[in-house]
Amino acid sequence: MTQPLYQVDAFTSRIFGGNPAAVMPLEQWLPDNVMLSLAMENNLSETAFFVPLPDDEDADFHIRWFTPGTEVPLCGHATLASAWVIFNKFGWDDERIRFHSKSGPLSVRQADDGWLVLDFPNLAFEKQPAPALIREALESAPETAFYVPNDTNYMVVLDDETAVQAAQPDIRKLKQLGNQGLIITAPGTDCDFVSRYFAPGAGIDEDPVTGSIHSVLVPYWAEKLGKNRLEARQVSARGGVLRCELKGDRVDIAGQAAFYLEGSVHLP
Repeated sequence: MTQPLYQVDAFTSRIFGGNPAAVMPLEQWLPDNVMLSLAMENNLSETAFFVPLPDDEDADFHIRWFTPGTEVPLCGHATLASAWVIFNKFGWDDERIRFHSKSGPLSVRQADDGWLVLDFPNLAFEKQPAPALIREALESAPETAFYVPNDTNYMVVLDDETAVQAAQPDIRKLKQLGNQGLIITAPGTDCDFVSRYFAPGAGIDEDPVTGSIHSVLVPYWAEKLGKNRLEARQVSARGGVLRCELKGDRVDIAGQAAFYLEGSVHLP
């Protein structure tokens, strides 16, 4: 059996930047253990798989995402990469692509300037004392954290962008939390806010650029800054830029994409 494979760098205009995602279009689902093995073999933070839904009036494709360690309920950069493949390799004529996912309906549209705009949920979060493991793992962690029930992430807000860039959390301690990961964020110097994301619970020490965490970051910073349109940067080593807008119970997360690789996978 031969399956097509694409690799796209998301939230960047150039290859070797942003967050690389593997994209594997399927005609029908492979067994879960095979998809996880493929994600492990690709060894990227996410591999997206999708199948067409020709008889569904509400969605065009069903999409799922796997890290090298587990399936996750929501992923931004691999959804953006999948949309790039559908628009550019499948000859998709419509302005919008609609996905069915574990986090409900998602869509991606192509803006006039070529940016791809993700329509994602506004994820609820709960303010609570920061777990001791977070304070032990991250020297600059405050006493208060925010918990995201949808994906079990924690988020902490640091003083400034320099603190986010300088952070060197103890990944082994973060893994002991038993959740998906930790978002750290602060106001930006040349944008509205910056972030980094550590997800050892999903098998990722640090994710280069993470669209899905902006489902939490955007509503948080929109309230703090008193504005619904926000420019964000994820200040990992590869880095990425996101244009975001809070729209009630939804969040628009826009980014660019750079095409890197096309090939095929041979399965027994």
